[in-house]
Amino acid sequence: MSLSQEISGWIKQKVRDAGGVGIVLGLSGGIDSAVVGALAKMALGENVLGLIMPCHSHPIDEEYAKLVADTFGIKTERIDLGPVFECFLNVLPPGNDLSIANLKPRLRMMTLYYHASSLGYLVAGTGNKSELSIGYFTKYGDGGVDILPIGSLLKTQVRELARELGVPQSVVERPPTAGLWAGQTDEAEMGLSYEDLDRTIVSVEEADTSTVDPDILSRVTTMMKASAHKRAVPEVFKK
Repeated sequence: MSLSQEISGWIKQKVRDAGGVGIVLGLSGGIDSAVVGALAKMALGENVLGLIMPCHSHPIDEEYAKLVADTFGIKTERIDLGPVFECFLNVLPPGNDLSIANLKPRLRMMTLYYHASSLGYLVAGTGNKSELSIGYFTKYGDGGVDILPIGSLLKTQVRELARELGVPQSVVERPPTAGLWAGQTDEAEMGLSYEDLDRTIVSVEEADTSTVDPDILSRVTTMMKASAHKRAVPEVFKK
């Protein structure tokens, strides 16, 4: 059984276990959402909905999202969250750049769950192991999901799977970006390449960091520790 068959079978079982009938996911135009969309389609056929949710986004993101949807035959709905985003900013006190940027994935999370609740679907997240390991996601934003089909795959492994699934080459080769602001890319924001990140994660897991650049190792382990709260369930006071 191939990896894609294993994951698609897992998706189908998780939906069945939850008493659901389908999957809803955000299609961003990036490789991760493309892979998850393709796997969900394999698992559930027509019971997959891809939401395209521009929020003062670059138009090219939507074009790539539509390309992915057309490639795999995924039904889509487009919801422009720009006006809602602006309303939030109008009623909130001034915030820093990060607090403002994080409104976008949190608005998308609410939109996904609105549709999931209406349809009896589960929300599939598109986070991969590389990003989850260092907390490169928004808590209760793109981290607010029901299942993570590629959560155990490093970014480099996601790229391999994307090619096997037939994700358009233009999507595979796009510089990864969360689209939080103009010109933003994942690697620039993290301060290291996905190849270096993945290599470091594997080295840490195997308890052999002798071949890893000390500066990169320090950066990655610091991010891992600082983001531990993002990967944990909320702390509960025990009386």
